[in-house]
Amino acid sequence: MVSLQLEGRTVVVTGAGQGQGAAEARLLAEAGARVIATDLTADAPAGLADASPALGGELLYRRLDVSDASGWSGLAGWIRSRGWQVDGLVNNAGITQRSRLLDASMADLQKVYDVNVAGSLLGIQALSLLMGSGASIVNVGSVAGLTAHYPVAYTASKWALRGLSQVAAMELGPRGIRVNTVHPGFIETPMTAGAKPEFRQATLAETPLGRSGSVEEVAGVVLFLLSPLSSFVTGAEIPVDGGQSGHGGAKSVSDALR
Repeated sequence: MVSLQLEGRTVVVTGAGQGQGAAEARLLAEAGARVIATDLTADAPAGLADASPALGGELLYRRLDVSDASGWSGLAGWIRSRGWQVDGLVNNAGITQRSRLLDASMADLQKVYDVNVAGSLLGIQALSLLMGSGASIVNVGSVAGLTAHYPVAYTASKWALRGLSQVAAMELGPRGIRVNTVHPGFIETPMTAGAKPEFRQATLAETPLGRSGSVEEVAGVVLFLLSPLSSFVTGAEIPVDGGQSGHGGAKSVSDALR
């Protein structure tokens, strides 16, 4: 019977030190996967080190700067040396930059691009070589990638990630590798914790469900896309945003912060 269980599968999750990434890593391990969680710190963050996966799952930690090609090569080599194939990749690592259009510098754009777009490309290039038919890649976008959201560097990077995801779905499809994108809205994470009160209030006003989302709600969609239940789903873009992007409400959020 097809299920959400991932026993015997190896999945890499980037940006797994906190927030959405940590929730994704924990849930995938609880579903039985061997999860290789990565982030910038040398040692596993407390939220990962204390996890106790059930169903035979395993949670391992490796340091990785997703913008560093040599780091990806090293991770791929480490996985290969253990005789594992990669069954899933979650490109979750991301940073934000809140400069507005006329204030953004080229350095702002490049910094965000290096992590949010190039980091995902490098991961796909390095780990797809270890994937076989049935493998699944999930890129974590944003509601900003579906709208004209005001932080221009961040928004541009998430739109670019959409293009990368679609090309990857097309190029890797003949090998049986699926590529999909989830677009979280306002999720309670360390990244959004620093948002201005005006931003929070205006965003929730634009969200039909009238509340922020949880990291577990994003992780559940990621689990579905990595599982056999989504075996004929590729090139899809799934908003996990309480309906925010469905009516294009980014303008009022932008106006409220002027």
